[in-house]
Amino acid sequence: MASPLLTIRNLTSTPLELKRLERHAAPGGPASPGGLNISSVTRSFSGLLGNATTAPSAQALEENAQSYRHEDVSVVVGPFQTVKTEVASSATASEVLRLTFEHDGERHRLDTPPASSESTTLTPLTPAPRFKYTAVYLPQHAHVSLFSSANLTSWMGELKDETPLSGLSIPGTHNSPTCHRALPSVRCQAVGVREQLDNGVRFLDIRVQPEAPEDASKEGLILVHGVFPISLTGNKYFRGLVNDVEAFLEKNPTETVILSVKREGPGAHTDAQLSRKLRDHYAGDVRRWWTAPRIPTLGEARGKMVLMRRFALEEGLKSEWEGAGWCIDAETWAYNTPQDMCASGAVCVQDFCEVLEAPSIEAKIKYSEEHLSRAGTCECHVPGATDTQSQQPLYVNFLSASNFWKVGCWPEAIAAKLNPAIVEFLCRRHHEDAPRGDGGTGIVVCDWVGQNGDWDLVRCIVGMNAKLEMREKGQS
Repeated sequence: MASPLLTIRNLTSTPLELKRLERHAAPGGPASPGGLNISSVTRSFSGLLGNATTAPSAQALEENAQSYRHEDVSVVVGPFQTVKTEVASSATASEVLRLTFEHDGERHRLDTPPASSESTTLTPLTPAPRFKYTAVYLPQHAHVSLFSSANLTSWMGELKDETPLSGLSIPGTHNSPTCHRALPSVRCQAVGVREQLDNGVRFLDIRVQPEAPEDASKEGLILVHGVFPISLTGNKYFRGLVNDVEAFLEKNPTETVILSVKREGPGAHTDAQLSRKLRDHYAGDVRRWWTAPRIPTLGEARGKMVLMRRFALEEGLKSEWEGAGWCIDAETWAYNTPQDMCASGAVCVQDFCEVLEAPSIEAKIKYSEEHLSRAGTCECHVPGATDTQSQQPLYVNFLSASNFWKVGCWPEAIAAKLNPAIVEFLCRRHHEDAPRGDGGTGIVVCDWVGQNGDWDLVRCIVGMNAKLEMREKGQS
């Protein structure tokens, strides 16, 4: 069977030219005979970006292998273009194909398959390079996607103050603080909130239970998931989470974090009681919180927590902001919905959450991809670059789902299928040949990101800001 041809997708704002191909024998592998075709090397994967035997490290390759075939080529891949090359790939693990790309006199090198099943930073061959690139290699498709390497700790700093948050591609987490020892149907995250923020997450989904609901002087809000506490070792509190977010923002003032708060948990308590506690004990300081009932620009929100409410307001809070209300209003949307617009018009959501059997995961993937495509067709208003000033809603796309009674439908099991499927979609198909839009993703709310240090889904989401960033810099 003929080997598939290598496909290269450039998801950056800079043109890239493939200049050189080199084939190496992997350490311990047999040397390949000559031949006229240039062959890339892949390895067997148990699943998309799953755990598998990895390729040799760059150091091992340098120490153990010699290039037994090389060729100078010229394959130009423009910004946001995809090129199917004439470079043949193979499914053997005995060879490594080295690709050398060039932009504006700088060369950067990529070995395929990379030494890890996760994304890899291209090696610069120029001292003090001005550009940095990251690649995601999908071996079963012989597909390389190239992104500009974002500093995930402060990626918002690359975008203009005038940018509305609804125009951004924002990684988020579902039931964000549920990283503790808990029931497996309750735990949704591999790492804590501070580590999520340090690695690019900017939307936190939080469920709380008022601890003393009838006493407005008490600030206690217990972190919960449904009727369950998020930790089997004792209650965790909203105050600790807020302290973590504040500490992050103090260190990274170019960033903002959206906090979506919903009331859950057992016992008798009301939305009105929750809203009053939040206003009096947490979000009353407008220097630290954005609580106006509209979507802010990035400049308005930098250094602040943006409160999105999934609860009704106490009567007295409806007069806030000159009678406009309080906080971004996401009070209601249809349950288990593939798509719904909140009554406020501020949030358009995909939250199909009842995956009752494992085969239903495919439906969840489909709905998630469709919502990504909806967000991708939107064009953010950029002063001086677009005529329209109408503002799009926040597109919120939950990748989470579960079934308490099915082991194969607990959050971790669903994320093991959803997350790599969405990585593949973003790398290969999102906004491909679309006639309009910035190719953004909206807010993508994930489970189990960062597991074993794998932040590829977050990196891909952040990478989808590239076209917007290019327009803002007047490059398009």
